[in-house]
Amino acid sequence: MIALSDIRDAAGRLHGQVLDTPCVESRTLSQITGCQVFLKFENLQFTASFKERGACNKLSRLSDEERRHGVIAMSAGNHAQGVAYHAQRLGLRAVIVMPRFTPGVKVERTRSFGAEVVLHGDTLEEARAHALELAGRERLTFVHPYDDDAIIAGQGTVGIEMLQAVPELETLIVAVGGGGLVAGIATAAKALVPGIEVIGVQTLRFPNMFNAVKHEHLPQGVSTIAEGIAVGAPGHITQALIERHVDDLVLVDEGDIEQAIVMLLEIEKTLVEGAGAAGLAALLKYPERWRGRKVGLVLGGGNIDPMLLAAIIQRGLVRAGRLARLRVCARDVPGSLARITSIIGEAGGNIDEVHHQRAFTLLAAQNVEIELVIQTRGREHIRQVLTALRAAGFEAEEQ
Repeated sequence: MIALSDIRDAAGRLHGQVLDTPCVESRTLSQITGCQVFLKFENLQFTASFKERGACNKLSRLSDEERRHGVIAMSAGNHAQGVAYHAQRLGLRAVIVMPRFTPGVKVERTRSFGAEVVLHGDTLEEARAHALELAGRERLTFVHPYDDDAIIAGQGTVGIEMLQAVPELETLIVAVGGGGLVAGIATAAKALVPGIEVIGVQTLRFPNMFNAVKHEHLPQGVSTIAEGIAVGAPGHITQALIERHVDDLVLVDEGDIEQAIVMLLEIEKTLVEGAGAAGLAALLKYPERWRGRKVGLVLGGGNIDPMLLAAIIQRGLVRAGRLARLRVCARDVPGSLARITSIIGEAGGNIDEVHHQRAFTLLAAQNVEIELVIQTRGREHIRQVLTALRAAGFEAEEQ
């Protein structure tokens, strides 16, 4: 198993090649959660992910013969870009195998770093099998996304940097997919500060490391917004390190992650993908567990699809009561809609959408059901708008 010395050696190789990203306190999140929160901004790396740390360390350790033949990796996301970028920087041939469903923006981004992209299979497992076949045929070195000592040591440099920046940290909360990041961070942190607490976070839809370590049998889902940690099977090396060094694993759901993404965007003005927001999601879900402690969170990446982000923001506004859908019943006569919209405007609401429903309703034929989506200031403001509509004689409710 890797040790602190391996991670320190990796830090030496990474010096000047990847960013020593900021690790700073978030005063607002500290007030909200009741603990002192420090954020490690790995989304500021050139490829917007911590993944390039492991990739850089792995590629820097290749023999001359391995360098001549080049490397191959299987990934549909951040690992692909990390390997491609550092292979280009080191003048190495890089082949990246991606499933055929991989979004075009990720394919083109990986190609922009000079990698040869091969689209194969409908699943990550099919892509992985093809990558291993190509590796054997063309004598390419396979760069595993997490279950590799050099990869784990590279990711572990995040832990060294966090404790150098904030030596008094008492808890580290880290997202877990295959386990490379948390295994590396926990190995470094426990060696530097034996009493520190390290917590891993998985999504409820992909609890594979949770199941393996805790001997549970929770079912696996099909998809998650935290696609960076949607790993089908835990790594053998990473699982052993997690069992030795990580204090606990917790689960968060999709809504928890969505809330964390929106809060980081709104409060910290930083864009974080689902996997990168998992640590904050856990902190928000279990606030009493870490109340009063100094907690470090790793914002592991910022590569998120713009359309997905737009949907998350919209849903976040709904949860916060800043976007509401109202159902108003009125007589189907000229002037009714104008009166309703006037009341909403006078109450301070801004109308986004209006839909008349005449056919699909149980109301009397001379009545109409009007559905409105409005922008508000929050839950109390919604109640004020509804009160104003009812005071004017309309039947109104939030849907």
